[in-house]
Amino acid sequence: MSTYPKMITIERHIADQEHLHQEATGEFSRLLRDLTLAVRVISREVRRAGLADILGLTGGENVHGEAVKKLDEFSNETIVRAMRYGGNLCAMASEESDGLIQIPSTADKGSYVLLFDPLDGSSNIDVNAPIGTIFSILRRVSDDDGSDGCMDDMLQAGYRQCAAGYALYGSSTVLAYTTGDGVDFFTYDPTLGEFLLSSSQVRIPKKGKYYSINEGNSVNWFPGTRRYVDHLKQEDEASDRPYSLRYIGTAVADIHRTLLYGGIFLYPADRKSPNGKLRLMYEVNPLGMLIEQAGGAAIDGRNRVLELVPMELHQRSPFICGSVDDVEMARSFMEEDYAGPDGDPAKA
Repeated sequence: MSTYPKMITIERHIADQEHLHQEATGEFSRLLRDLTLAVRVISREVRRAGLADILGLTGGENVHGEAVKKLDEFSNETIVRAMRYGGNLCAMASEESDGLIQIPSTADKGSYVLLFDPLDGSSNIDVNAPIGTIFSILRRVSDDDGSDGCMDDMLQAGYRQCAAGYALYGSSTVLAYTTGDGVDFFTYDPTLGEFLLSSSQVRIPKKGKYYSINEGNSVNWFPGTRRYVDHLKQEDEASDRPYSLRYIGTAVADIHRTLLYGGIFLYPADRKSPNGKLRLMYEVNPLGMLIEQAGGAAIDGRNRVLELVPMELHQRSPFICGSVDDVEMARSFMEEDYAGPDGDPAKA
Protein backbone atom coordinates (compact mmCIF):
# COMPACT_ATOMS: atom_id res chain seq x y z
CA MET A 1 0.00 0.00 0.00
CA SER A 2 1.34 3.44 -0.89
CA THR A 3 2.38 5.70 1.97
CA TYR A 4 1.91 8.82 -0.14
CA PRO A 5 -1.13 11.00 0.66
CA LYS A 6 -3.97 11.27 -1.82
CA MET A 7 -3.42 13.91 -4.49
CA ILE A 8 -6.61 15.94 -4.37
CA THR A 9 -6.81 19.15 -6.36
CA ILE A 10 -9.00 21.99 -5.21
CA GLU A 11 -11.22 21.51 -8.27
CA ARG A 12 -11.81 17.86 -7.35
CA HIS A 13 -12.42 18.79 -3.71
CA ILE A 14 -15.01 21.40 -4.70
CA ALA A 15 -16.70 18.92 -7.04
CA ASP A 16 -16.80 16.27 -4.30
CA GLN A 17 -18.44 18.74 -1.92
CA GLU A 18 -20.95 19.74 -4.57
CA HIS A 19 -22.13 16.14 -4.86
CA LEU A 20 -23.16 16.31 -1.19
CA HIS A 21 -25.80 18.90 -2.08
CA GLN A 22 -28.47 17.56 -4.41
CA GLU A 23 -29.81 21.05 -5.02
CA ALA A 24 -26.43 22.30 -6.30
CA THR A 25 -26.42 23.81 -9.78
CA GLY A 26 -22.66 24.08 -10.21
CA GLU A 27 -22.76 27.88 -10.07
CA PHE A 28 -20.95 28.08 -6.73
CA SER A 29 -18.26 25.63 -7.91
CA ARG A 30 -17.64 27.70 -11.03
CA LEU A 31 -17.35 30.82 -8.88
CA LEU A 32 -14.61 29.21 -6.77
CA ARG A 33 -12.87 27.97 -9.92
CA ASP A 34 -12.67 31.52 -11.29
CA LEU A 35 -11.46 32.83 -7.96
CA THR A 36 -8.63 30.30 -7.71
CA LEU A 37 -7.53 31.34 -11.21
CA ALA A 38 -7.20 34.94 -9.98
CA VAL A 39 -5.18 33.73 -6.98
CA ARG A 40 -2.81 31.81 -9.26
CA VAL A 41 -2.24 34.91 -11.38
CA ILE A 42 -1.59 37.09 -8.32
CA SER A 43 0.75 34.46 -6.87
CA ARG A 44 2.76 34.43 -10.11
CA GLU A 45 3.13 38.21 -10.02
CA VAL A 46 4.10 38.22 -6.34
CA ARG A 47 6.86 35.67 -7.08
CA ARG A 48 8.39 37.90 -9.74
CA ALA A 49 7.68 41.24 -8.05
CA GLY A 50 11.35 42.11 -7.71
CA LEU A 51 11.91 41.48 -11.42
CA ALA A 52 8.83 43.17 -12.83
CA ASP A 53 8.01 46.85 -12.50
CA ILE A 54 5.34 46.19 -9.90
CA LEU A 55 6.92 47.32 -6.63
CA GLY A 56 6.32 50.76 -5.14
CA LEU A 57 3.41 53.19 -5.28
CA THR A 58 1.10 54.10 -8.14
CA GLY A 59 0.89 57.72 -6.98
CA GLY A 60 -2.85 57.42 -6.32
CA GLU A 61 -5.00 56.85 -3.22
CA ASN A 62 -7.75 54.34 -2.50
CA VAL A 63 -11.18 55.08 -1.03
CA HIS A 64 -9.66 55.20 2.48
CA GLY A 65 -7.11 57.86 1.54
CA GLU A 66 -4.26 55.34 1.65
CA ALA A 67 -1.42 55.29 -0.89
CA VAL A 68 -2.00 52.54 -3.44
CA LYS A 69 0.82 50.10 -4.21
CA LYS A 70 1.23 48.85 -7.77
CA LEU A 71 0.69 45.26 -6.66
CA ASP A 72 -2.50 46.34 -4.82
CA GLU A 73 -3.88 47.73 -8.05
CA PHE A 74 -2.81 44.71 -10.08
CA SER A 75 -4.42 42.29 -7.63
CA ASN A 76 -7.66 44.24 -7.55
CA GLU A 77 -7.90 44.35 -11.33
CA THR A 78 -6.99 40.67 -11.64
CA ILE A 79 -9.85 39.55 -9.38
CA VAL A 80 -12.36 41.83 -11.10
CA ARG A 81 -11.31 40.58 -14.55
CA ALA A 82 -11.45 36.93 -13.48
CA MET A 83 -14.89 37.20 -11.89
CA ARG A 84 -16.98 39.69 -13.87
CA TYR A 85 -17.92 37.48 -16.84
CA GLY A 86 -18.35 34.14 -15.06
CA GLY A 87 -22.13 34.48 -14.76
CA ASN A 88 -21.98 33.54 -11.07
CA LEU A 89 -22.00 36.98 -9.44
CA CYS A 90 -24.51 39.82 -9.43
CA ALA A 91 -22.06 42.32 -7.86
CA MET A 92 -18.66 42.65 -6.20
CA ALA A 93 -17.08 44.96 -3.65
CA SER A 94 -13.40 45.56 -2.96
CA GLU A 95 -11.60 47.18 -0.06
CA GLU A 96 -9.81 49.25 -2.70
CA SER A 97 -12.97 50.57 -4.38
CA ASP A 98 -15.78 52.92 -3.45
CA GLY A 99 -19.26 51.40 -3.70
CA LEU A 100 -20.34 48.36 -5.65
CA ILE A 101 -18.45 46.91 -8.59
CA GLN A 102 -21.25 46.09 -11.00
CA ILE A 103 -21.17 43.16 -13.38
CA PRO A 104 -21.04 44.34 -17.05
CA SER A 105 -24.44 44.68 -18.72
CA THR A 106 -23.39 42.14 -21.36
CA ALA A 107 -22.64 39.45 -18.75
CA ASP A 108 -25.07 37.09 -17.03
CA LYS A 109 -25.87 37.89 -13.41
CA GLY A 110 -25.61 35.08 -10.86
CA SER A 111 -26.84 34.27 -7.36
CA TYR A 112 -23.83 35.41 -5.34
CA VAL A 113 -21.84 38.49 -4.33
CA LEU A 114 -18.11 38.62 -3.68
CA LEU A 115 -16.34 40.91 -1.24
CA PHE A 116 -12.56 40.91 -1.18
CA ASP A 117 -9.38 42.51 0.07
CA PRO A 118 -7.16 42.05 -2.98
CA LEU A 119 -3.86 42.37 -1.14
CA ASP A 120 -3.74 42.30 2.63
CA GLY A 121 -0.50 43.53 4.18
CA SER A 122 0.39 46.07 1.52
CA SER A 123 3.01 47.69 3.76
CA ASN A 124 4.95 44.42 3.61
CA ILE A 125 5.11 44.18 -0.19
CA ASP A 126 8.41 45.96 -0.75
CA VAL A 127 10.22 44.11 2.06
CA ASN A 128 9.31 40.62 0.77
CA ALA A 129 7.24 39.71 3.86
CA PRO A 130 4.07 37.55 3.59
CA ILE A 131 1.00 39.14 2.04
CA GLY A 132 -2.40 37.75 1.14
CA THR A 133 -5.83 37.95 -0.46
CA ILE A 134 -9.04 37.64 1.59
CA PHE A 135 -12.50 36.86 0.23
CA SER A 136 -16.09 36.49 1.40
CA ILE A 137 -18.99 35.02 -0.60
CA LEU A 138 -22.67 35.69 0.17
CA ARG A 139 -25.85 34.58 -1.54
CA ARG A 140 -27.85 37.52 -2.82
CA VAL A 141 -31.00 38.50 -0.90
CA SER A 142 -32.52 40.54 -3.73
CA ASP A 143 -34.61 38.79 -6.38
CA ASP A 144 -32.51 36.18 -8.16
CA ASP A 145 -33.86 37.14 -11.56
CA GLY A 146 -30.70 37.96 -13.47
CA SER A 147 -30.72 41.60 -12.37
CA ASP A 148 -27.85 43.61 -10.92
CA GLY A 149 -26.99 43.15 -7.27
CA CYS A 150 -27.64 45.91 -4.75
CA MET A 151 -26.25 47.13 -1.43
CA ASP A 152 -28.65 44.92 0.55
CA ASP A 153 -26.95 41.90 -1.01
CA MET A 154 -23.65 43.08 0.46
CA LEU A 155 -24.68 44.31 3.90
CA GLN A 156 -25.35 40.97 5.54
CA ALA A 157 -24.08 39.66 8.87
CA GLY A 158 -21.05 37.40 8.69
CA TYR A 159 -22.92 34.28 9.80
CA ARG A 160 -24.70 34.37 6.42
CA GLN A 161 -21.49 33.84 4.44
CA CYS A 162 -21.61 30.87 2.05
CA ALA A 163 -17.84 30.67 1.96
CA ALA A 164 -14.78 32.55 3.09
CA GLY A 165 -11.06 32.17 2.72
CA TYR A 166 -7.68 33.63 2.05
CA ALA A 167 -4.61 33.07 -0.06
CA LEU A 168 -1.29 33.49 1.74
CA TYR A 169 1.67 34.36 -0.44
CA GLY A 170 4.61 33.31 1.71
CA SER A 171 7.29 30.64 1.43
CA SER A 172 4.59 28.83 -0.52
CA THR A 173 1.14 29.94 -1.69
CA VAL A 174 -1.53 28.47 0.58
CA LEU A 175 -5.27 28.77 -0.01
CA ALA A 176 -7.44 28.32 3.09
CA TYR A 177 -11.18 28.16 2.66
CA THR A 178 -14.41 27.04 4.27
CA THR A 179 -17.95 26.56 3.04
CA GLY A 180 -19.26 26.06 6.57
CA ASP A 181 -18.06 22.49 6.94
CA GLY A 182 -14.60 22.93 8.43
CA VAL A 183 -11.41 24.52 7.13
CA ASP A 184 -9.13 23.04 4.47
CA PHE A 185 -5.69 24.17 3.30
CA PHE A 186 -4.46 23.81 -0.27
CA THR A 187 -0.85 24.43 -1.31
CA TYR A 188 -0.02 25.63 -4.79
CA ASP A 189 2.35 23.48 -6.84
CA PRO A 190 3.68 25.81 -9.58
CA THR A 191 5.13 22.89 -11.53
CA LEU A 192 1.63 21.46 -11.95
CA GLY A 193 -0.31 24.72 -11.87
CA GLU A 194 -2.61 23.14 -9.27
CA PHE A 195 -3.68 23.70 -5.69
CA LEU A 196 -3.33 20.38 -3.84
CA LEU A 197 -5.03 19.53 -0.55
CA SER A 198 -2.33 19.78 2.15
CA SER A 199 -4.35 19.90 5.40
CA SER A 200 -7.94 18.77 5.84
CA GLN A 201 -10.34 19.81 8.61
CA VAL A 202 -7.85 22.07 10.37
CA ARG A 203 -8.54 22.48 14.10
CA ILE A 204 -7.19 25.30 16.22
CA PRO A 205 -5.85 24.29 19.67
CA LYS A 206 -8.15 25.15 22.58
CA LYS A 207 -5.37 27.23 24.11
CA GLY A 208 -2.13 28.52 22.66
CA LYS A 209 1.21 30.03 23.61
CA TYR A 210 1.36 33.02 21.27
CA TYR A 211 -0.25 36.45 21.16
CA SER A 212 -0.28 38.74 18.15
CA ILE A 213 -0.87 42.47 18.50
CA ASN A 214 0.73 45.70 17.28
CA GLU A 215 2.37 46.90 20.49
CA GLY A 216 3.28 50.14 18.73
CA ASN A 217 -0.33 51.15 19.41
CA SER A 218 -0.04 50.53 23.17
CA VAL A 219 -0.07 54.24 24.00
CA ASN A 220 -3.68 54.32 22.77
CA TRP A 221 -4.91 51.05 24.33
CA PHE A 222 -7.87 51.02 26.67
CA PRO A 223 -7.16 49.81 30.24
CA GLY A 224 -8.61 46.32 29.76
CA THR A 225 -6.47 45.66 26.70
CA ARG A 226 -3.36 46.89 28.49
CA ARG A 227 -4.01 44.68 31.53
CA TYR A 228 -4.67 41.65 29.34
CA VAL A 229 -1.41 42.00 27.42
CA ASP A 230 0.47 42.58 30.70
CA HIS A 231 -1.19 39.41 32.02
CA LEU A 232 0.11 37.42 29.05
CA LYS A 233 3.66 38.61 29.75
CA GLN A 234 3.67 37.61 33.40
CA GLU A 235 5.38 34.39 34.42
CA ASP A 236 3.03 31.77 35.81
CA GLU A 237 3.83 28.09 35.35
CA ALA A 238 0.31 26.92 36.26
CA SER A 239 -1.25 28.82 33.32
CA ASP A 240 1.72 28.28 30.99
CA ARG A 241 2.72 31.92 30.89
CA PRO A 242 4.39 34.05 29.68
CA TYR A 243 3.11 33.93 26.11
CA SER A 244 5.42 34.74 23.21
CA LEU A 245 4.74 37.70 20.93
CA ARG A 246 4.42 36.97 17.22
CA TYR A 247 3.33 39.83 14.95
CA ILE A 248 3.88 39.96 11.19
CA GLY A 249 1.62 42.88 10.33
CA THR A 250 -0.27 41.00 7.62
CA ALA A 251 -3.56 39.78 9.09
CA VAL A 252 -3.64 36.73 6.80
CA ALA A 253 -0.20 35.59 7.97
CA ASP A 254 -0.98 36.18 11.65
CA ILE A 255 -4.31 34.37 11.35
CA HIS A 256 -2.67 31.47 9.49
CA ARG A 257 -0.20 30.96 12.32
CA THR A 258 -3.00 31.23 14.89
CA LEU A 259 -5.03 28.57 13.07
CA LEU A 260 -2.06 26.21 13.16
CA TYR A 261 -0.60 26.85 16.61
CA GLY A 262 -3.39 28.50 18.58
CA GLY A 263 -3.15 31.57 20.77
CA ILE A 264 -4.77 34.90 20.07
CA PHE A 265 -4.76 37.68 17.46
CA LEU A 266 -5.89 41.13 18.56
CA TYR A 267 -6.66 44.31 16.66
CA PRO A 268 -8.77 45.93 19.39
CA ALA A 269 -10.57 49.21 19.68
CA ASP A 270 -8.36 51.94 21.13
CA ARG A 271 -8.44 55.68 21.71
CA LYS A 272 -7.16 56.44 18.22
CA SER A 273 -9.50 53.95 16.49
CA PRO A 274 -12.52 53.47 18.79
CA ASN A 275 -14.35 51.55 16.07
CA GLY A 276 -11.38 49.34 15.33
CA LYS A 277 -9.09 49.40 12.31
CA LEU A 278 -9.86 46.28 10.25
CA ARG A 279 -12.77 46.27 7.78
CA LEU A 280 -15.74 44.19 8.88
CA MET A 281 -16.83 43.01 5.43
CA TYR A 282 -13.44 42.42 3.82
CA GLU A 283 -11.31 41.13 6.69
CA VAL A 284 -13.13 40.53 9.97
CA ASN A 285 -16.07 38.48 8.67
CA PRO A 286 -14.15 36.07 6.41
CA LEU A 287 -11.29 35.59 8.88
CA GLY A 288 -13.79 35.23 11.73
CA MET A 289 -15.66 32.51 9.83
CA LEU A 290 -12.44 30.57 9.26
CA ILE A 291 -11.48 30.81 12.93
CA GLU A 292 -14.91 29.62 14.08
CA GLN A 293 -15.00 26.78 11.55
CA ALA A 294 -11.66 25.59 12.92
CA GLY A 295 -13.10 25.49 16.44
CA GLY A 296 -11.95 28.92 17.65
CA ALA A 297 -13.76 32.10 18.65
CA ALA A 298 -13.94 35.58 17.12
CA ILE A 299 -15.28 38.65 18.94
CA ASP A 300 -15.14 42.44 18.75
CA GLY A 301 -14.16 42.61 22.41
CA ARG A 302 -17.46 41.29 23.75
CA ASN A 303 -19.78 40.26 20.86
CA ARG A 304 -19.43 37.52 18.27
CA VAL A 305 -18.24 39.30 15.13
CA LEU A 306 -20.29 37.14 12.77
CA GLU A 307 -23.48 38.49 14.35
CA LEU A 308 -22.62 42.14 13.75
CA VAL A 309 -25.03 43.74 11.27
CA PRO A 310 -23.07 46.02 8.91
CA MET A 311 -24.41 49.49 8.23
CA GLU A 312 -21.97 50.47 5.49
CA LEU A 313 -19.67 48.77 3.03
CA HIS A 314 -16.37 49.94 4.49
CA GLN A 315 -17.35 49.66 8.15
CA ARG A 316 -14.55 48.94 10.61
CA SER A 317 -14.61 46.68 13.64
CA PRO A 318 -12.36 45.62 16.51
CA PHE A 319 -11.22 42.01 16.08
CA ILE A 320 -10.05 39.52 18.69
CA CYS A 321 -9.85 35.89 17.62
CA GLY A 322 -8.08 32.59 18.19
CA SER A 323 -8.18 29.74 20.67
CA VAL A 324 -11.42 29.59 22.65
CA ASP A 325 -9.79 29.73 26.09
CA ASP A 326 -7.56 32.66 25.10
CA VAL A 327 -10.41 34.66 23.57
CA GLU A 328 -12.60 34.13 26.63
CA MET A 329 -9.77 35.33 28.88
CA ALA A 330 -9.34 38.42 26.70
CA ARG A 331 -13.08 39.08 26.87
CA SER A 332 -13.01 39.01 30.68
CA PHE A 333 -10.29 41.69 30.72
CA MET A 334 -11.91 43.86 28.06
CA GLU A 335 -15.36 44.04 29.64
CA GLU A 336 -14.40 47.23 31.44
CA ASP A 337 -13.46 48.85 28.13
CA TYR A 338 -17.16 48.73 27.20
CA ALA A 339 -18.45 50.10 30.49
CA GLY A 340 -19.19 53.57 29.13
CA PRO A 341 -22.62 54.92 28.08
CA ASP A 342 -24.29 52.56 25.59
CA GLY A 343 -21.27 50.28 25.80
CA ASP A 344 -19.23 52.70 23.67
CA PRO A 345 -15.54 51.94 24.14
CA ALA A 346 -14.67 55.50 23.12
CA LYS A 347 -16.43 56.73 26.27
CA ALA A 348 -15.13 54.05 28.63
